[in-house]
Order: sequence, then C-alpha cells, then structure tokens
Amino acid sequence: MQLRTNHSGSGEALSPRQQQTSTDKGATRAQSWRALVSQLLGLLRDRFPLTVQGVAVLVIAMFALRTFGYGRMDLVVFALAVCALAIVLFSTVIVLLGGLLLRYQIVDQLERQVILKRHIARMKVEAGYPNETGFTMPTMPWLPLISVRWEIVRPDAIRTHNRLSEDEQQWEEEIVPLRRCKSPTITRRFTVRDVLGFSRFSWRFTQEGELLALPQAGSIKSLPLLRSLTSEDGIPDPGGHPEGDRMEIRPYVPGDSVRNIMWKVYARNRHLTVRLAERSVFHSNRTLAYLLSGPHDEAAAAVARVAVETGALGEDWLFCADGGDTPTNQTGEALELIAQSRALDGLHAYGLDQYLQHFGNQGSVHCIVFANAETGPWLQQLRATIGRFRVRFSVVLATDGFITSKPRPRWQKLLFNDSAANRELREREGQATSVVELSRLLTELGQLVESTMVVDRRTGLTYDKRMNRV
Repeated sequence: MQLRTNHSGSGEALSPRQQQTSTDKGATRAQSWRALVSQLLGLLRDRFPLTVQGVAVLVIAMFALRTFGYGRMDLVVFALAVCALAIVLFSTVIVLLGGLLLRYQIVDQLERQVILKRHIARMKVEAGYPNETGFTMPTMPWLPLISVRWEIVRPDAIRTHNRLSEDEQQWEEEIVPLRRCKSPTITRRFTVRDVLGFSRFSWRFTQEGELLALPQAGSIKSLPLLRSLTSEDGIPDPGGHPEGDRMEIRPYVPGDSVRNIMWKVYARNRHLTVRLAERSVFHSNRTLAYLLSGPHDEAAAAVARVAVETGALGEDWLFCADGGDTPTNQTGEALELIAQSRALDGLHAYGLDQYLQHFGNQGSVHCIVFANAETGPWLQQLRATIGRFRVRFSVVLATDGFITSKPRPRWQKLLFNDSAANRELREREGQATSVVELSRLLTELGQLVESTMVVDRRTGLTYDKRMNRV
C-alpha cells in the first residue's frame, strides 16, 4: 500500500483514483521522454554528415594509420589509410556542397512558385494507387558521385517514388498513400549521399498545400440500405406483410374510450376488455452515422466512404467521425471527415457522446456506428453510450479478411525461407480478423444494439450477425 506523508509526519493511504492518476502521470512522463529521445536521435541522424559505413571506415583508417603506419612505419598501410581518409573527406565535402546548393535551389524555386501563385493546390488522391503530385526537382549532372532522394514524412504512411522525366532533365515525384489522411502541409525529407555510402546530408522542407487521401474502397461496390425499423405508425408487424388489420386486446383501464370496449366479450365473461390498433413500425428517415477511429480502422473508413458515396444511409442523414467538429450531410464534406478521422499525431478522442448530445434528441433517429472488427477500447465506450442515450443503435463492422488457421510455430519461421509472398501473406493476416474473436464480438454486440453487419473489404461481401451472406 502506498503512503503519503503530510507535514505533521503522519501517513495516509492513497485512494485508487489517486494511484491511477499517479500511474497515468508516470506513463505520460515516460512517453514524453521517449518522444524527446526519438526526436534527438532523428535530429542527430539528419545533421551528422557521416553514415555508419563512413564512421567505420574512418575509425579503421585512423587506427591503422596510428598503429601500423606511424607505429611500425608500414608504408603500404600508411598509403591505404591516407587514401581511405581522403576518400571519406572528399565524399563529405562533395555531399555537403551539393546538399547546400540543392537546398538553396529548391527553396528559391518554391518561393518563385508562390510569388507567381503557382504553388501546389489541394491534392485529392486515393490510398493504394500511384498519384503524381506535380513536384519536380532538376537533376545536377555537373555534381559527380552523389545521388539525391527525397520522401514525404508528413503525412506519414506515404510511399514516395522518384523517377526521371522523359528528357532526363528533372526528377518527378509519385506517391502511393498507404492509409487515409488529411494534412494542410506536406513535409519532405531530402537526402544527398555519395555513391559509396560514406556520407549524407539531410534536411526537411515543409510546403503549403493540402493533401487529402481517401481510404481504398477495395472490392466494396455497394451496401444494403443502412436504416432501421423504429416504433411509429406505418407498416403493421415488421415480421409479416404490410396488409392486414391485426388488433391488440388488453384489459380496460380508466381513460380508454368507450367505443373500444368489446361488449360481446363483456357479455360472456363479465370482463371489460378493449381492442386497440397494434403498434406498428416504419423506416426511420433520420439516420445519424458515426465513424470510430482506432489503430486498424482503415477498412471501417472504407465502408463509411462507400456508404456515403452510394447513398446507403438513406435520404435524411448526418455524418460525423472522431476528430471532426462539424457534422455534415454533404458527400464531399463527409469524405473529408473520413480522411481527417485518422490522426497524424496519436489518436482522436472518442466523440460519439458529444455528437449524440447535439443531434440524438431531434425526434426519432437511428445511429449507425462504423468500427473495426476487433475488440478494443471503443467497445466499452460504446456500451456506456448506449446506456446513456435513448437512441436505436446499429453497428457496421469492417475487416480485411478472416483468419481461420492457426499461426505458424516459431520453429517453422526459423527454418523456412521468408519469401516476399510469405511476407505479403503475413501482412494480410495482420490486417485480417480472427473468426473466433469476431464471433465473440458479434455475441457481445448482439446484446447491446439493434442490428449488426460485417463487411469484408477484400471480397466486398456483407454478412449479418450470424455470418450469413446478405
């Protein structure tokens, strides 16, 4: 038990809440230290001109020169060590000189584009497909023995390809976003290095220009109409046919109309009973849709995108997502909210409660929640939300395939070759969902929400809560 000592010297036990608070503070402090160390290492890697190979060659050459060149007067070792030191020094000077010139040239080019109002405008791309950004950089054939590469570091999860133009006078940039994102700026890291790999010069440059990457829809072409049955006047008996006049019979209570009393039944058994119209249901036209963000939510974002673009939310709908402040019923703005739901730094806060506080009390509504098909913190948060609001809920779970086989033993991973096909298969399995875990999740959600649906982005198939194809 932890004790806290006051000024008088007596001690009192910390409450569980205070213990949890101190634990959270310690974890936050540890995370801040790790982030600071990572930032310092990244800064040192960008600023230090020598690579690991360059440092190794430099240390070996200096050791050989000191021990054998001067110590034993070995002229061969002396000449080789001096040549190695000269090559490392020459490579470093060439790389630093070329990097500084190239940096000045890029900055001057981008500043002239801004002056001429030709800066890169908003780019709207789709994850998983190559896209040209329009960013170019001239080659420098007059500067020998160096190579130039660059990559986009913010937003993250973007694969950058640099290729020569047809006239071989410029480098052209092509990107393949791996995940959705929305960023008002683009940060690139340029790296100039020599052909021997002894030295490098890196710097980062941030350019104004919004990048909007939508999630990859995969094989999802369409979705069933995502709306629910809510209690109102309309179709009698949602499990039967719309026609018919089935009536509800119950004992008479004060306040019932005399016209509804069944007098023939009263004449037989001397009990007053009334007959009323049976409660009916109708399709709710007001749909509230919400996307929950998480570590592996790319499939859920893709399903939400298809639902918005194909009109699966009905006619009267309102969409929002974690990280979004203003809900919308416009397709373009909803797609921006989907792209923005993936936070570039950390994770967005759970915002479904705030969303329902503003729009969940406006008549008869139905809330559709898009989430990843794996158990996570969102499940407990959704459970608390369902108990707090008197709204009908449905959950759409999304996945990138199902895992039915057991993982390979460790001895097989060590003995068998790890080919590219095996790596790709393992990557797909990492994004897929275990059938056992999914069944457990569907069972738990079936006790909380009105309906549940599972969508597989890889095959485009849709399943109900019993894993039957819809």
